[in-house]
Amino acid sequence: MARIIIIGGHGKVSLLLAPLLVERGDQVTSVVRNPEHVDDIAATGAAVAVADIERLDVAGIADVIAGYDAVVWSAGAGGGSPARTYTVDRDAAIRTMDAAHDAGVARFVMVSYFGASPDHGVPPENSFFAYAEAKAAADEHLRASSLEWTILGPSGLTLEPPTWRIDVDAGESATVSRADVAAVIAATLADPSTVRRSIRFNSGDVPIAEAIARG
Repeated sequence: MARIIIIGGHGKVSLLLAPLLVERGDQVTSVVRNPEHVDDIAATGAAVAVADIERLDVAGIADVIAGYDAVVWSAGAGGGSPARTYTVDRDAAIRTMDAAHDAGVARFVMVSYFGASPDHGVPPENSFFAYAEAKAAADEHLRASSLEWTILGPSGLTLEPPTWRIDVDAGESATVSRADVAAVIAATLADPSTVRRSIRFNSGDVPIAEAIARG
């Protein structure tokens, strides 16, 4: 049994991830900012922590995540203003990584996106630019850390049912269901071979555990 804390617990992927982890016997806590979301988290079987990661400093976040074996970062500003995108997707994510180090939580799984890179190629005038910049900075900070990190890069997200199969060899982004992304996160947490690896994936034909193991 692992003790796992999910940052961004009310997101669509997180709400699918928590039941998978609970069902296999992990101790799961989902972090939400809005107290009105507590009942939704309870329905997944996870415990809930109400905390505003966007506003907490490193020490405050360390208090929230202390005692866990792994952090899953699946939070995001969800579009909107570029300023808030940088505040959440870059700054709060980086503070959470630093907090994990300080709290002794070595394992850190980052949900990024397929094209994330310092060379993402998104022009500054594009509304996606702030997100691309924020995720690139957060991912690079994580790669440079001493944490046992994995960066997951799913392609375009859909609401399709899970297939339990992905493609980690594709050179271009396509689509993948949020349910399969949740299953990839769960499988990643259970597979030590994914530590210090970046895994990009689309929907595909290879069973998830097999696909991420060969990466």
